[in-house]
Order: sequence, then structure tokens, then C-alpha cells
Amino acid sequence: MTARLVPQLGCRSDQGEAAGGMGGLSALVSGPRSWTRLPPRIAEGKGGQAAHATRITCLIAVILACCLPTPIPTRADDTVDVEMIEQEAFRAAVDRVAPSVVRIETVGGLERVGDVLFENGPTTGLVVDSEGYIVSSAFNFINRPTSILVRLPDAALKPAQLVATDHNRMLVLLKIDTEGPLAVPEFAPGAEMRVGQWVIAVGRTFEGDRPNMAVGILSALGRIWGKAVQTDAAVSPNNYGGPLVDVHGRVIGVLVPLSPGSTEEIAGYQWYDSGIGFAIDGEHVMRILPRLKRGEDLYPGLIGISLQGKNPSLGEPVIVACRPNSPAGAAGLMPGDRIVEIEGREMVRAAEVKRELSRRYAGDRVQLVVLRDQKRMAFDVELVAKLKAYRHPFVGILPMRTTDDQPGVAVRYVYPDSPAAAAGVEPGDRLVALSGRPIRDRDELLAQIGRFQPDEEVELEFRRGDQPRSLKLKLAALPESLPPAELPAARVDVESGSDEPGGDDPDSDARPQVGTVWLKIPELKNDAWAYVPQRYDAAVPHGVLVWLHDGGGFDWEELVGQWKPHCDHYDLILVAPKAAEPDRWRPTEVTLVERLLDEISSRYTVDPTRVVLHGHQGGGALACLVAARHRELVRAVALVDAPVTGQPPENDSLDRLAVYLTTAKQSRRRDAIERSVDRLRGAKVPVTVKDLGETPRLLTAEEQAELARWIDMLDRI
Repeated sequence: MTARLVPQLGCRSDQGEAAGGMGGLSALVSGPRSWTRLPPRIAEGKGGQAAHATRITCLIAVILACCLPTPIPTRADDTVDVEMIEQEAFRAAVDRVAPSVVRIETVGGLERVGDVLFENGPTTGLVVDSEGYIVSSAFNFINRPTSILVRLPDAALKPAQLVATDHNRMLVLLKIDTEGPLAVPEFAPGAEMRVGQWVIAVGRTFEGDRPNMAVGILSALGRIWGKAVQTDAAVSPNNYGGPLVDVHGRVIGVLVPLSPGSTEEIAGYQWYDSGIGFAIDGEHVMRILPRLKRGEDLYPGLIGISLQGKNPSLGEPVIVACRPNSPAGAAGLMPGDRIVEIEGREMVRAAEVKRELSRRYAGDRVQLVVLRDQKRMAFDVELVAKLKAYRHPFVGILPMRTTDDQPGVAVRYVYPDSPAAAAGVEPGDRLVALSGRPIRDRDELLAQIGRFQPDEEVELEFRRGDQPRSLKLKLAALPESLPPAELPAARVDVESGSDEPGGDDPDSDARPQVGTVWLKIPELKNDAWAYVPQRYDAAVPHGVLVWLHDGGGFDWEELVGQWKPHCDHYDLILVAPKAAEPDRWRPTEVTLVERLLDEISSRYTVDPTRVVLHGHQGGGALACLVAARHRELVRAVALVDAPVTGQPPENDSLDRLAVYLTTAKQSRRRDAIERSVDRLRGAKVPVTVKDLGETPRLLTAEEQAELARWIDMLDRI
């Protein structure tokens, strides 16, 4: 039997595309009985109101009569029973597709995938070829079952083989041997789909000879970056892999869990039965069927660029980072290029570029037209399934964080034995250009350095006092070592020349709250606190440290007492939420962390290079999940006695990630932590490992101070 999930950790993601499109009719019909929530019928009355009601009722009856093989039901007074007609129409549609809907059972497999536990239970498949080919949702098989069985509508039980997987749209193709041809359903033409039309989500998981079904509307087209349609019908493991059909029984799509903000195997499962469901367009399924039948696994096509802005719907299609060892880099695309066309389609927003590329597969070739220095340039790019692991290059400096009107980056600290130190760069120098490109500020330097790789030679222009200088240096890789015992101040007040705050008037009504701040997300019951340094200055970006406790909770006064000196010294905001249940974190609390980070960013000036999730044991699992979902937001994860869960993150040239892990000889998690280190280093993610000795424990005061310095150095270049 296949897996029925029991969620432990998860979140609803609003990144990228809004889910939208909820509402409409919901109904569940199983076997001979039905339960429906229907719009109220127009009350019978006198005069014009009654005549209007009669006309509408007759119109509905005429439309639905086309779908029914039996006479229209009427009441004793010969008036049309609209509710009964609707139910009969839905059942007739399901009866038409039912011979092609099969029940799938699996045996064996993993009990846990990531942070999701699986229980045994049947699921659904759809016949797509009379010779025994069946398509289903890949979610039903991510626990890698040892055996797959298919029960046909006539109750025959057949062993099945998994032929191929579409990893971009999360579909699988199965094959069974049959004595005769299987029934293949009719597929609805995509051109006939209309938002608001009735649809029915069909599964075959309950006992009995009839499929289970849920009725709703077609909420939206082209969701999940152009890969799926959306419905408000109840979609869950009961019908994953089954068809979404119209009132004629024609297949609109195949039901799968998906999320616009994640490509994980389990992405989208947390929305089951929520009124947000997705289906892969049936016409697309039939187009890729020949490739799947050949045993060809399909993967999302990757190009290796990052676009301007954190919100694709608002950002412009301007390349801000281009992986040097990616298809885009090999083709000649560069930061600063504005994408104006893809395959002849005009691009205006970053979301349009993401939509056009995300729906394609590895191996597809696309033609992009970019605007560079007001000239149109065309590039032919072949997408790949996996980008080569990218190791971030390293000059060897820490930048000052004082905001002033001078272009360039002032050097705060030079790493010993770094390329910058070997070339003679000194604290106080101001970097003004990299390989001929001017540098406005730190963020631009970080984007420019992402064009290169370790061991490449670059030319660095800088000013020492009034004297311009130029030198060449060979880039290194980001270091993994623990920080030194002392670091120079990261900011100096421009007017006074001191390291005390000078930008905000402490008595100003416009100044945000400092010290201990109670945070509350209205729709969540969790308590959360923040500590903001008393010397907070909006002109200086502050790092954010989110502490995620293990079971048992924490004492805020004790925690803030430990971290207050470090927050004051390193311009760091401490955020500490409490789990709703003291012994564990729940799925909604992923959303809690996201909302708390949004709240802090809306009130205070946040340094995007120093946003850190710090978790102990179970809190570490939540930290990993949030970091995986929000690579554009989280820059580091610091875990105490906790391994990194899930797949190693993609090391993006723009959105850097660093990991701090502790290890102890007697920790029962030691082997998992050591495997995490190996996997992260294989993905070229810098990992700093702190040995705590024999017994796993929380950090001492000295170790917390060391971690604070590690966080303070995350904006290294």
C-alpha cells in the first residue's frame, strides 16, 4: 500500500505566486450517498421574482441535461430539482471516467522522508495508454516502496513497475501487464478551460466499487509558474494521481501536490484538503508520455541566473548574478543584461522569465534576447538538470557598515593569509572597482564577485587616502575557520568619528522600539520576543539572530541576558519565538518564523548578509526547513547538536549560505551531523564545525561570544 502522510513540519509558502482562487462549491460524494454544500436556490415567490427564478432554473436544467443519460428529476409539482440535477450530473461525469481510474497499493518503503512520517494507505492512478500505462503523482512513491500493486476497476490486482518520473511536475508512469486493452479517458482541450467552471477531483482509495470524488471550480490557469491548473476542490492523498475532470467526464489534469515556493519532493502536501489544489494539464501529460514510456526521467531545466528583486512579480527581468559554470555563463550572459524576449515572447517582469523557464525541462533549448548597453543580443541556451556546485570566491576583507555618500567599500578588516593580505590591502582602504567595473557599495561588490570562481585572477582598484592604487590578486574560497578573538568596530559615526550611534534621536517619536520588544502574530497563538540594541541606528544595518529552542521552551530573561552584550556590540537583533506546544514545533510555526522575520524587517534596518537561524536539537530541524524554503532570505544556519535535514541547499552565487555545526563524541546525532558536514562540503557550502568534547550541550558563554563573532563576519568578501 502506498504512503498516507502524517505531517510533522511544514509551512504554507506565499513566495512567488499567490495561491488565490479559493471559493466556489465544495462537495464530496462517495458510493450511493452524497454530501454537498450548494448555493441556496432562488426562493419561489410571486410576480417577477418567481418568473426570474423559473427562467434561471430552466436554463440550469437545459445545461445540465446535456450531461445526463437519464431524465431530468422533478418534484411532485413538476418543478425542476436543481440540486438533484447537479448531483446526478457530477455522478454521471465520474461514471464516465471511472473505468480509467485505478487504485494503487504499495508495500514496504521508508517510514520517514525528510520531516514527514508516512503510514500505509492506498492512492490513485489514471490509465493513459490501453497497453497498461498508468500515470500517478510522484508523491505517492517518494518513500521508495519495494512493491507496487494496481487494482483495476474490475478488482483485478496487477503488479506494476515504475517506468519513469517527471521531476518537474511530480508525475510518475507505471506499467502493468494486461490481458486486454484498458479504458483510456477523453482529455479536455486546453482551449476550452475556463476559470470558474465546475470540476471534479476523482480518486479511488475508499472501499466499494465507486470512485471517491470532490466537487469544486477551476480556480486559475497557469499556476506554479505555468505548470498546473488550480482548483478549490478537496485534493489530498486520497486522490493524488487521480484525474481532475469537467462535467462531461473529460480529464482536465492529473492531481498532484505542488508549491510555488519550493521544488522539494514533499512540497505542497501541507495544503491538502485546504481548498488549494493543483493538477498537471492533461494535454501536457499526453505530450510527454512518449518520453516517459521510453524510460526517460524528466528534470526541471536550470539556467544559472538570479534576477533583480526579491519579489518576482515586482522585479524587473535584469540579471544580477550569473553562475560562471552554468549554461547562462557558458552562453555569454552577464550581470546587468535585461531579458526582453524568450522564444519570441516579450518579458516585462522577472516573474514572466521565471514562468517561461520553470515550465521547461533539462535538455530543452531556449533563445533569449537581452538588452546590453542599449543593444539587442540573442543567445541560445541549453538548460541542464543540475548546476555544477559553486564555491564562493574570497578576496579576504570585512567591509565597514557605515553609510556615507562616497562610492566604494571601506575595508574594516583584512584576513591574515588571504589574497587581500598578500596583495597589500590594508584596513581603511576603499575598494572602488573590480576588473574594470565600478563598485558603488558592498552589495554591488558581492554581486560582482559572484561572476568569478576561486583561483581566478582579478584586478582590484582602491584608494588609500587620496592616492588611487591598483593590484592583481588570485581569489581564494570562503574560509571555514572560527573567527579571531578580536574584531575592529564595524561602524564609525560619520560626524563624530566615534563608534557610538549618531543617526537616531533617542527621544524621537519616529524611532522604533528598542530593548525588549514583545512580538505577536495575530492569527498565531505563539509568544515571541525580540531584543533590539539600545544604540540602534536606522542608518546602520543590523543582523538578525532567530533562536529556536528544543523541547521544554526557554526563559526569555536568561536568554536575553546571555545575548544582550553581543547584540549591543555587533549590531544584532535577537528574536526568540516559543513553540505553541512546549515539547515540539508544529507545521504552522514555520510560518511563524517567516512572519517574525517579515515583522522585524518592516520595523528595523536589516543587514541581509547576517540573517541567521540558530536552533538546538529539534529547533535545528525547524531552522533547516525555513532556510531551505527561503534561500533568498536566510544567510546562515547555526545548529547545536542537530544535523542538517533534507537535501543540501543549492549554493547560489548571489544568495550565499554558511553553516555552523557542533559535534560531541557521545551525541546520538553525531553520525548524522558528520554526514551533514560531508554533504554540505560536497555542495561547496562553507561549514564551520565546533567540537564540544565528550557530551552534547548548549554553548558556554565563551562559545556564544565566538558564535557572535562568526555571525559578525558573514558579510565577508
